[in-house]
Amino acid sequence: SPPEAGLAHSADVTTAERMALVERNTAEVIGADELPPLMDAGIELRHYIGFEISGKAHLGTGLMSMAKVRDLIAAGVHCSVLLAYWHTWINDKLGGDRDLIRRIATGYFTEAFRGSLLCVDANPGAVEFVLASDLYRSDDEYWATVIEVSKNTTLARMQRSISILGRQERESVDFAKLIYPAMQAADIFTLGVHIAHAGMDQRKAHVIARDVALQMRIHTLRGLNGTPMKPVALHHPLLLGLRRPPVWPVPPESARDVFAAMKMSKSDPGAAVFVHDSPDEIMGKVRKAFCPPGEVTFNPILDWIEKIVFGIAGGPFVVDRSDANGGRVTFDTHDEVSAAYIAGSLHPMDAKAALAARLIDLLEPARIHFAKPEVHAMLEEVDAALS
Repeated sequence: SPPEAGLAHSADVTTAERMALVERNTAEVIGADELPPLMDAGIELRHYIGFEISGKAHLGTGLMSMAKVRDLIAAGVHCSVLLAYWHTWINDKLGGDRDLIRRIATGYFTEAFRGSLLCVDANPGAVEFVLASDLYRSDDEYWATVIEVSKNTTLARMQRSISILGRQERESVDFAKLIYPAMQAADIFTLGVHIAHAGMDQRKAHVIARDVALQMRIHTLRGLNGTPMKPVALHHPLLLGLRRPPVWPVPPESARDVFAAMKMSKSDPGAAVFVHDSPDEIMGKVRKAFCPPGEVTFNPILDWIEKIVFGIAGGPFVVDRSDANGGRVTFDTHDEVSAAYIAGSLHPMDAKAALAARLIDLLEPARIHFAKPEVHAMLEEVDAALS
């Protein structure tokens, strides 16, 4: 079940309990052993997660990221969301219209995250929202930090890192896109964050930040006794999109590439559920999802049951069926769901119906939030920009 928001402020909370919250439901935490000494010393830990302003907020953008923010708030970490306005412009999103990008960043995107935080029982007021252009304008050393990051890495490294923009490593790109990874690392140092957080698809940028951290003379990240330290890189898992894989069955040697191709994308509305989708939209999308009988690998329905129902909501997974189809059944763990699915005692349509029902319930706070006229108008602006 979700952690209590005030846990880390209790006199009885231990460093081990705080670390359990930091590490739960993550794909990896690089440098996790560097956090307990900071906690023991009473240093306020700072976190950030950055987002391009593009498309609408789906379950990966909203729920997966904000559920992790919820855990970090409960662990006593100061959490911030960077609205990556310049990164969006560099990556040609929303037509490169900087005024539109800024409006959607401070409007729709901010409200989408607030709605997502409500869905995971977190307080939106506990998260700081930072518009990247304001950060750059207010810090005279920001661009010097970008240069210093760049001086401590190579052009080849930057070219390998453009996958963080959703680009292919050997893709021909304009030069601005090669600046993007250095800017992403510079954001970390300028904000002074101990925990850099993102989905696994942003790993390369965080590894650059860790690799250059001890060479940074500007905005040096400091830990115990003011000594330089590397940012801890925390990555939440990615969700599969609802579409059939480009190759099925998936050859083992292609598994990594196929997973990358299947990850949920806001550019494919049919493969994603958005945090403010209506119950009918949720049911319709889930009903059409790829869900091969007896197969749990590369099955988006089983993936979402594991990561959303058990990972975020805390379980159990309840399937309501007619008596003729086996009656109501309750699964307390994802392993139980997988075993029943492989054995054929849980039918794909029953799994889909139960998942859709749980998502409809889980996302109700976001729907209520976006029903407010002023917030709904922000969603309409995004829809118009994408049409």
